[in-house]
Amino acid sequence: MISVKEKNKSAFESLKGTLGYKNPMQAPQLTKVTISAGVGSFKDKKKIDVVIDRLSKITGQKPVRKGAKASIAAFKVRQGDPVGVQITLHGARMYDFLDRLINIALPRTKDFRGIPVSSIDAMGNYTLGIREHTIFPETSDEDLRDVFGFAINVGTTAKTKEEAKAFFEHLGFPFSKLSKEELQGKKVKKDKPKKQKATE
Repeated sequence: MISVKEKNKSAFESLKGTLGYKNPMQAPQLTKVTISAGVGSFKDKKKIDVVIDRLSKITGQKPVRKGAKASIAAFKVRQGDPVGVQITLHGARMYDFLDRLINIALPRTKDFRGIPVSSIDAMGNYTLGIREHTIFPETSDEDLRDVFGFAINVGTTAKTKEEAKAFFEHLGFPFSKLSKEELQGKKVKKDKPKKQKATE
């Protein structure tokens, strides 16, 4: 199995024919992976510690706590209260995490049918939401009450959505042909073909 690191290095040779690259420096590269989880709704501080512990096992790096920048009375949040945790991965840990995400964790997702292409942004980055952290084998034997979700942002040097899509496909991201709404199980209304009037 070819690793994400090796595929990242071979991006120029693989994409130069379709995207017209003349120089290896033109090919997109991975820059970082940012993982974040919201914990503002957790009243029990022990649950926050559980999130930090589980993400540490999944990524091999301890998350940084993020506090509220201002007090919000409606949400009973005071300035400085923990509202989230975040990890930024580079280098070997980034490649290792993506290898496990693509080849192990995503296929373990219930009713997995691929990930949406529409989550690529205009800056060439990809954001993916994970509903249950237990898809990673490091934390699979968990109490259902402690299951939480988190977001993954994959940063690249790609300049357009089209370039980023080709690059992510080269890396092995399992994109689906279904829309984001269809992957979430939502019904998508399709326009019915207009009936043509019969000509006399």
